[in-house]
Amino acid sequence: MTPNETDSHAMSNEDRPNGEIPVQEPANDTAAQPDPVSVLEAEKQDLKDKLLRTLADMENLRRRTEREVADARSYAVTNFARDMLNVADNVRRALENVPAEARAAAEGPLQALVEGIELTERDLLKTLERHGVKKLEPQGQRFDPNVHQAMFEVPNPDVPNGTVVQVVQSGYVIGERVLRPALVGVAKGGPKAAAGEAEAGASNAS
Repeated sequence: MTPNETDSHAMSNEDRPNGEIPVQEPANDTAAQPDPVSVLEAEKQDLKDKLLRTLADMENLRRRTEREVADARSYAVTNFARDMLNVADNVRRALENVPAEARAAAEGPLQALVEGIELTERDLLKTLERHGVKKLEPQGQRFDPNVHQAMFEVPNPDVPNGTVVQVVQSGYVIGERVLRPALVGVAKGGPKAAAGEAEAGASNAS
């Protein structure tokens, strides 16, 4: 060290209060770094949360897929069934065009023909029902706009107001969906149906 540097160093020390020389403390590296255990715990919790969310998403996907498969199985024949309703209508019209007197007095080939058409209708309805298609029987039930379509009103004071008294065209459901609403005539002018009867009629119609 040169004399000038020594004098400068001495002078700088003299300028300090009380002539004390500052002591530089070493940096505390331990306090600046995070706790490894805390870091691992945080990572573990994060991975656990991600795993739980993934499992929940997979469970929701599984349930949604099951519902879609069930719906596809139940309603896959909807278009075909709707087309078959025309066949059922024609079979029913063929039977209705035979007067009750003629049907009762029918013998031989005519009787066999009528019985054959009746058997065909029964088999057709059973086949549709095996595939989830069910015919509605609204006659005498409370009108339900969910499965019935009112075509006209019939003055009839003998039955509760809103009762189905005539079926113009049969209705059908497939599973829990309406395939075709029943076209009906509804009574008007009778007493109001009790709440219990109205609920029962709606339940039977569905």
